[in-house]
Amino acid sequence: MVIIMQRQILHVDVNNAFLSWTAIDMLKNGEKLDIRTIPAVIGGDEASRHGVVLAKSMKAKIFGIKTGEPIYQARKKCSDLRVYKGDYTSYKKHSNNLYNILLEYTDKIERFSIDECFMDLTLFIKKGEKLIDKAYEINRRVKEELGFTVNIGVAHNKLLAKMASDFEKPDRVHTLYEDEIQQKMWKLPASELFMVGRKSISKLQNMEIRTIGDLARLDVNILIKKFGKHGRIMWEYANGIDSSQVIYQYEQPKCIGNSITLPQDVRDINKLNEILLALSEQVGYRLRKHELFANVINVQIKTNEFITYSHQKKLQNSSNTTKEIYDTAKQLLQNLHNQRAVRLIGIRADKLISKEEVQMSLFYEQGNEKQEKIDKTLDTIKKKYGYEAITRAGEMGVKNMLNIRE
Repeated sequence: MVIIMQRQILHVDVNNAFLSWTAIDMLKNGEKLDIRTIPAVIGGDEASRHGVVLAKSMKAKIFGIKTGEPIYQARKKCSDLRVYKGDYTSYKKHSNNLYNILLEYTDKIERFSIDECFMDLTLFIKKGEKLIDKAYEINRRVKEELGFTVNIGVAHNKLLAKMASDFEKPDRVHTLYEDEIQQKMWKLPASELFMVGRKSISKLQNMEIRTIGDLARLDVNILIKKFGKHGRIMWEYANGIDSSQVIYQYEQPKCIGNSITLPQDVRDINKLNEILLALSEQVGYRLRKHELFANVINVQIKTNEFITYSHQKKLQNSSNTTKEIYDTAKQLLQNLHNQRAVRLIGIRADKLISKEEVQMSLFYEQGNEKQEKIDKTLDTIKKKYGYEAITRAGEMGVKNMLNIRE
């Protein structure tokens, strides 16, 4: 008997990506005004009259400004509109930061565009876990760690996940399961169905098809006769049918980290060290799983006043042992703490290199064999019985509070 596992798919879409990323860059460079809070757009050279709107703020949207329209036309709708040039190099960096967070959940990620990804978590959801909980967790982490917001669609195939992420924006998580199609999707205009273009809409309107529901209820043979193969695709999509796979190309992570927003502010550095040990264990485990070694350890804290502090330290030798990661992180936290009330704490391993690169290094030294054996033994148990099957003494009780992920 063959058991077909129901797919667990997320679609992550950055809200107003180019404008949000430009706003973050400006704020980091000392700008006081957050351009996400005013009528603003990202576009080309306004003076040449060739520039078009690439991204818009929510305030600009209120004036009816649309992505893709000429900037001079957008300014007619809002005389106070502010126009900023884009920076693709910066956007790529922000996109990669998002991708690195998503890699903590699955390596089956399809980068559909610079600001949206499909994720297949089918083999990464543990017993008792829910896909929607992962979606809310990712939504929260992106906001807290990267400073921008995302919409996430939760479904059992790529089409429905994509449609769900386009529901109410910004900063939302929406489901679109098979039993929700009629209620949530069929009432939408046919023009909002994925892969239905302007030419098709014109023909559908002539056929008195106004909504996705109208399209779904139509005889598929009529659509095939009118549109050919595309007619069948539109009918299947209108009925939520999609068997396409998340097309991914595995990429080694550029950094590996984890952070947690604490249930309450913590001042006690001993308690913070316990949390840091649990985070170090998880980061070390993932480094060893990918056969990667870190050269730099970074620790970040966010206070109850929402001020972020971070320190990093270069390791004397590349390492992926939990003890060395934790010992370094503990030193960094000591320098950062200063009796501050901490609401978020995180650790990140940077400047990663492969096992082969370590072995080829002129400065390679055999690590602490005892510590490596301990890590290897614990990793083997975790792989066989689950990440929570065994823990170090200092982590007792911490993992449940943090919901540490494999």
